[in-house]
Amino acid sequence: MHYTVAYDITDDKRRNRVAKILKDFGTRIQYSVFECDTDRRALLRLQSRLEKAIDLQEDTITFYHLCTACEKQIDRIGRKKGLDSQSYIV
Repeated sequence: MHYTVAYDITDDKRRNRVAKILKDFGTRIQYSVFECDTDRRALLRLQSRLEKAIDLQEDTITFYHLCTACEKQIDRIGRKKGLDSQSYIV
């Protein structure tokens, strides 16, 4: 399963904690955007860890799920970032 995760975290400490968690599951492509390629079980584990790390009243984390057909249509211009052939299931 391929998905993009974007976050808006108001506190520096929580923002750093969220980035550290996301690095276990994917690749940073922008400061607050990661691309991940894991199975459903790992996604649920990731979401659980993130939910514990944020303030649910102040912070937002959005998951954009991409189907297999959509994943093949990802276009990039410029320096290539994003997922490589590694698996990030933790």
